[in-house]
Amino acid sequence: MKFKTKKQRRNLLIGSLILAASAPAWALKSDSNQPVSIDSLKQSLDMQSNVSTFTDNVVIKQGTIDIKADKVVVTRPGGDQSKTYIEAFGNPVTFYQMQDSGKPVKGHAQKVRYDVASQLVTLTGNAYLEQLDSNVKGDRITYLVQQQQMQAFSDKGKRVTTVSGTVAVARQKRAKEE
Repeated sequence: MKFKTKKQRRNLLIGSLILAASAPAWALKSDSNQPVSIDSLKQSLDMQSNVSTFTDNVVIKQGTIDIKADKVVVTRPGGDQSKTYIEAFGNPVTFYQMQDSGKPVKGHAQKVRYDVASQLVTLTGNAYLEQLDSNVKGDRITYLVQQQQMQAFSDKGKRVTTVSGTVAVARQKRAKEE
């Protein structure tokens, strides 16, 4: 996408930087010092509504963070950066990151939303998180970044599933293969 004015280029850059603000939710502390790369087949910016949209094979990288989605929308209501929220949509949205502890975390969901002000990450629709030999699966998983608190929820009639331990994960993988 070509931008003819400096203002258009600047606003797209601002949108990209807002998206980068969500990266610390997943990242190593050193990841936040790394440049953010956002690749997609299409990128657009609506300056009136302060919305940046990245579509078609979106890949976001910053340090050890790797997020893949079909579409990512960055919204800054009223132009107020503190009210920014980022939504990623996919079939599914996938992510991977390395924690400060050296343990990788990966997961997926149909939608991932990050609210900058509250530092709340919400995974919805077949939400799944995995770290080493443990995983949790539900319809919705929330994570408060600052407090490092996670909750998992399921829709009516369904249950949240947690698998912990190397043997349990190996059994689960074998069951999927059969």
